[in-house]
Amino acid sequence: MKAKLYIVPTPIGNLEDMTFRALNVLKQVELILAEDTRNTVHLLKHFQIEKPLRSYHAHNEHKTVEEIVASIQSGKSIALVSDAGTPAISDPGFLLVRECIRAGVEVETLPGATAFVPALVNSGLPCDSFVFYGFLPQKKGRHTKLLSLHDETRTMIFYESPFRLVKALEEFKEHLGGDRQASVSRELSKLYEENARGTLDELITHFSTKPVKGEIVVIVGGKEG
Repeated sequence: MKAKLYIVPTPIGNLEDMTFRALNVLKQVELILAEDTRNTVHLLKHFQIEKPLRSYHAHNEHKTVEEIVASIQSGKSIALVSDAGTPAISDPGFLLVRECIRAGVEVETLPGATAFVPALVNSGLPCDSFVFYGFLPQKKGRHTKLLSLHDETRTMIFYESPFRLVKALEEFKEHLGGDRQASVSRELSKLYEENARGTLDELITHFSTKPVKGEIVVIVGGKEG
């Protein structure tokens, strides 16, 4: 394969969402960078792919990025995957892509799975204009960020931990009002997928009555003019 960085999305749950193109790239590159090699090993075994793996995650990306860029410049083809979905979307990847571009290294990003797109479409809220916030800050800056949402007119997209979901919904209610329309998607593409829609008040009641599991995407409607 041509020496460049390949950004390869992986399934967010259902392995049938792996594309033929993604499989071909992973079969042909010389090295795969993985957010968690243990997870990626299982994925590769499922598709009968054997390739060298190297850890690339939030705790080592600043230390390794120059070396990786140099490896591609020397002629190596390298793919980057995250544990699920598209690298750089709330996962490591942005820094490496930026440094490759600065160094004149070609980057090829494959289309594929990412959690917020099906969650947005499933929400029934406007999809023509939206803003992706990912995970809100847990401590420093969280209150300021929540305050800034009050006048946002676009549909808002957030990732959240199942353990903090109800608290996050309550914070959205405090700043946006309990009658604001929203949607919560969890376990997307998996057996127990759930898409709950309604007002923030209704969603708080719904998720307060049962344990919440799985990866969470919260969609909140924008302020109506």
